[in-house]
Amino acid sequence: MSSAAYLPFVYQILLAAGIAAAIIGASHFFGQRARKNRIQDTAYECGIDGGGLAHARFSVKFYVIALLFVLFDIEVIFLVPWTFVYREFLAHGVPILPPILVFLGLLALGLGYEMKKGALDWEK
Repeated sequence: MSSAAYLPFVYQILLAAGIAAAIIGASHFFGQRARKNRIQDTAYECGIDGGGLAHARFSVKFYVIALLFVLFDIEVIFLVPWTFVYREFLAHGVPILPPILVFLGLLALGLGYEMKKGALDWEK
């Protein structure tokens, strides 16, 4: 394989490095820290100075909901490839439906358990 085959890869790496350097440089020259009349190391959001606490406290319920979202969102990562290989498995005579039904059943049991425990009730 000739070295010319790797040129698009090298161009992509150089472009990514150039864009990253440009963004960091623009942040350094035009960002809040470049202005000396502002208080250093303060929160800066959309041009409005922060007015609250630097470390706002979140309820544990917030983190439980976030973790449950990640858990049930990750299931899609397992279901999407299944849809792509379903026909190939059927063509080779491999039974794929029972394992997927077991997987979905376990997810449904987990969701039912979380609903019974009240983990999805935001107001609770």
